[in-house]
Amino acid sequence: MNEAFKMVNKTQIYDFHKENGKLIEFAGFEMPVWYKGIIEECLAVRNAAGIFDVSHMGRAFIYGEEDEAFLNYLTPNDVSMLKPGMGHYSVMCNEQGGIIDDLILLRLKDKFLMVFNASNRSKDLAWMYKQAEKFKVKIDHVSDEIAMFAIQGPKAREIVQKIAKENVYDIPRFGIGELTLNGVKCLASGTGYTGEDGFEIFVLNASIEKPQNAFKVWNSLLDAGKKLGLEPCGLGARDVLRLEAGMCLYGNDIDESTTPFEAKISWVVKLNKKSDFIGRKALEKQKAEGIKKCRIGLKLKDKGIPRHGYEILKNNQVIGKVTSGTLSPILNIGIAMGYVPIEYSNIGEILQIKIRDKLVDAEVVNIPFYDTTKYGWKREK
Repeated sequence: MNEAFKMVNKTQIYDFHKENGKLIEFAGFEMPVWYKGIIEECLAVRNAAGIFDVSHMGRAFIYGEEDEAFLNYLTPNDVSMLKPGMGHYSVMCNEQGGIIDDLILLRLKDKFLMVFNASNRSKDLAWMYKQAEKFKVKIDHVSDEIAMFAIQGPKAREIVQKIAKENVYDIPRFGIGELTLNGVKCLASGTGYTGEDGFEIFVLNASIEKPQNAFKVWNSLLDAGKKLGLEPCGLGARDVLRLEAGMCLYGNDIDESTTPFEAKISWVVKLNKKSDFIGRKALEKQKAEGIKKCRIGLKLKDKGIPRHGYEILKNNQVIGKVTSGTLSPILNIGIAMGYVPIEYSNIGEILQIKIRDKLVDAEVVNIPFYDTTKYGWKREK
């Protein structure tokens, strides 16, 4: 197809983005990369609150007689541990233990809601439909019928409470419940991808063709948060914030060539669960033998901005590459993630990142990169 005539998808509130934001194409969608600016939006989320349109993400309801059994087979995490009203972070793996996608799985009273990456919508759905043939289960792809917003930051709950009929504080972190926001029925989960407290809000009955409810909730939240420092945020801030929090971006930090053990998200693999799951044998073997490479966090010791693809060196030998890198607005220093052989992954190890023609020292550090007593959902109140 001629690039000039390529179809680009739009979310429910595209008109807001077109009027107020700088737009780019991302995962087949025309999305805002920023409104006022990436740094200003990052600082709003860390110090007050930011709201993101994440309606480009994939969403599916999964239900039926064997929905739990199906999801326990599809993912390595233990779905049987989820009570109604709770959720967890997870992945789907291939038979080799490689990560097909990372996802959030939320359990409602009579069904599950799965949220997965925009860039993997078609791939994920094809994989799920194929695996579902072995189970009595149904998958409803609802991405275009339900809008999705993320409101994140220390003042996020306070802002949502201003327009909510229910008590928003009844929904815990990684919990999910029903909220009526300015008269619109929604689901809200205590999740997000910034490291901060807040919600991901699912606006029901808000399709691409009839987006009125989406606009009603979005505009109501902006109005409610105006005096509390709420800012609309784009993809640029979202990427910086998730990196500061040490969270993986699919296609950069994780993919089908990396396993959860190598990615240092081993908590999503429950080898002690009774049911079989895709990739179990490969992951059991890797756990027994040990990993040869792993994801690390790197903080620059001098000025410079590490970027995706930059080489990581030790003693002038290339040992890995940066998978994600940026300048952290709250630390005012370059930070990065990447994969290196396990022997170079110890906290405090000094490596180098090649930035243009210069080698810049970088220290292996714990993630998240920020002080969790000052930033993030664990911060001291």
